[in-house]
Amino acid sequence: MKVFGSIRRRLFFQLAGVAAILTLVFILVVRGVAERAAEGTQDDILTASATAIADSLHSEGGAITLDLPYSALSMLGTLNQDRVFYRVSVAGKTLTGYGDLPLPDLVPNVGARVVATLDYRGEAVRLVSVSRRIGPAANATTAVITVAQTRQGLAAISQQITWTATGVGIVFLLLATVLSLWAANSALAPISRLTGAVTRRGPSDMRPVRAETPEELVPLVEALNSLMARLRASLSRTEDFITEAAHRVRTPLATVRSQAEITHRKLNKPHHKQAIREMIRAIDQSSRSAGQMLDHAMVTFRSDALARDTLDLRALLAETCDRLEPTAELKDIKVLRDLPDDPVTLQGDGILLQAAMMNILDNAIKYSPDESDITITLQQNDQIRLSISDQGRGFGNADLGEITKRYQRGDNVGHVVGSGLGLTIAEEVARVHGGRLDITHNQEGGACVSLLF
Repeated sequence: MKVFGSIRRRLFFQLAGVAAILTLVFILVVRGVAERAAEGTQDDILTASATAIADSLHSEGGAITLDLPYSALSMLGTLNQDRVFYRVSVAGKTLTGYGDLPLPDLVPNVGARVVATLDYRGEAVRLVSVSRRIGPAANATTAVITVAQTRQGLAAISQQITWTATGVGIVFLLLATVLSLWAANSALAPISRLTGAVTRRGPSDMRPVRAETPEELVPLVEALNSLMARLRASLSRTEDFITEAAHRVRTPLATVRSQAEITHRKLNKPHHKQAIREMIRAIDQSSRSAGQMLDHAMVTFRSDALARDTLDLRALLAETCDRLEPTAELKDIKVLRDLPDDPVTLQGDGILLQAAMMNILDNAIKYSPDESDITITLQQNDQIRLSISDQGRGFGNADLGEITKRYQRGDNVGHVVGSGLGLTIAEEVARVHGGRLDITHNQEGGACVSLLF
């Protein structure tokens, strides 16, 4: 499977990238709007100042006089510490003010204004010019009033607004980044829930996925359910085949074994008897393998619809010991029971639990030497522990973590008949009941296999 990045990471970076672009656009727009607003405000004040000066022009006896109003220039002093320049020109001659202050190329119409930005005395200034007609209509003279102001205040206002907009933009970006992470996690939460619903299932749970699914994931879930249905059908056919094959093998094997035993009793030559004994041993091994295959198939089938009955493990264990005690007596093995007086209850499937107990106890009997002891202990504290300890050959140098795999046996089994499925069955039964299988070596020799719930 190729892993192509993370959807969550990609979605987060995409949302955060969009937020960063919007933040930059916001800062630039606010800065542009702020500069135009500040410039417009300055132009309006310059126009008001020039208009106030123009309104103070008078014509007396053919001479134009100006009583410069204080308010005309004082209103400009409110903007930072900018310098103010003015010039009143009548018929191209300077009446008052700064004579080198540039005049507009075109004289503005009365009621209109000319606005410009230029360098004056080494500084950038904003300049507004207005005109007035002074004197009688027949001999009216055009006066041009120009007022200019440096742009330090405008730059300061623009910078302040820009920094404010930048601060707001950064806060917005940080908030948008956090919200982007939340949005990415929220958008992918259904996938996480769907993953959890599938992950929590047991290894043989092939039921259709019924978790709440967003519309976009419906095709994926339908494809997954279709795949699991095909797998379920395939596994069912396989298990049916194994069960049928095991049934068909065990019956003729029993017949063959009976005939072999009869033949063994009739033979006199040692090498013939040895050959028949080998045949019986092979038949027993095949029969044992077929039986454990049936047990394993049964565990697989019942795990999908596990019964949840209230069971008494003490009674179930005692019944298992009673069933296998005759087999132990054939080897003069004592099965010692250390069971509590009170019932030990567990919610579970009695058939599966007894199959696990029988496989563990049968292994203990099979690998124990004659005239030895097998101790069965059942304890209930913070957990239920059912232990079967023997004095047999143990598992040799086998890896105890691998010994429960299918058909895996210890490296010291010798000629003992076995299929390598007993501990596999026990572990699967423990797992479907929410427990585990614990395997250890005894210090005095032998092995101890425990079911913990």
